[in-house]
Parts: sequence; C-alpha cells; structure tokens
Amino acid sequence: MVSAFIVIIVLIAIFILLYLGYTTGRRIEDREWQLNKLEPIVKQRLKTSRSVIGGQFSEQLAPYLPDFKYNPSEVRFIGKPIDFLVFKGMDEKEIEEVIFVEVKSGKSKSLNKHERILRDVIREKKVRWEQYEVPDEMVEERR
Repeated sequence: MVSAFIVIIVLIAIFILLYLGYTTGRRIEDREWQLNKLEPIVKQRLKTSRSVIGGQFSEQLAPYLPDFKYNPSEVRFIGKPIDFLVFKGMDEKEIEEVIFVEVKSGKSKSLNKHERILRDVIREKKVRWEQYEVPDEMVEERR
C-alpha cells in the first residue's frame, strides 16, 4: 500500500517536473526569439518609419526651401499621386500655368509606377478642365 502511494507521488512529481521544464523551456525560447529575432525586426521597422516620416516632412517643407522655383503661396499640396500643384501667377490673379511637382528626398530619386504614368499623361497633354455642379436639391435649405 505504501509503495503504491510512493509510486503515485513519484509519477505526479515527474509530471510536475516535466511540465515545469517544458514551460521554462518555452519561456527561454520565447525570450531568445525576442532578443535575437524580434529586436532587429523592430529596429528595422523604426528606421524605415523614421525615413518615411522624414521624407513626408521634407516633401511638405519643400516650397519653403531656398532653391524651390515657385512662390509658396501659389503651391497647393496634394500628396498622392503627385506632391504639389503650382498655380503660377495666382498671386497676381493671372494664372498663366499649372505645374505638377513631385518632390524626392533622400535615396528615393526614381518615380513609382503611378507617378510615371501621371508624368506621361501630362507630357502627352491628356489633361482637361471639367466642372461638376451639385444638384440644387442637395443644397436647398430645408424648412
């Protein structure tokens, strides 16, 4: 009777020790993964994020830089797919030209696919004016 009780206690102790060993091993493995794999991933993503934010900031700041060719008050930020539209002559109330401006900073000097397509469409003069009028019933006062 006593030997059966001791065997059961030993088996329970073995299972408890195996479980503790397994969970400790998992914790060590998770910690190793965090230190060796996760940290470099996070550092790379932060670096990329800083680079993107810095690029976006410098794009919006571009009209105020000394070598920017156009008057900042005639420039309107669009963002995508082109950074700016310049309404040359707008300050004198005589718009003589509309200029599409894409700003590049840092290492990104080449245009992406959409920017290239837009550039080509503009070069081919596939640009036009269109006016949209909101239906009167959308803007009438409700009583």
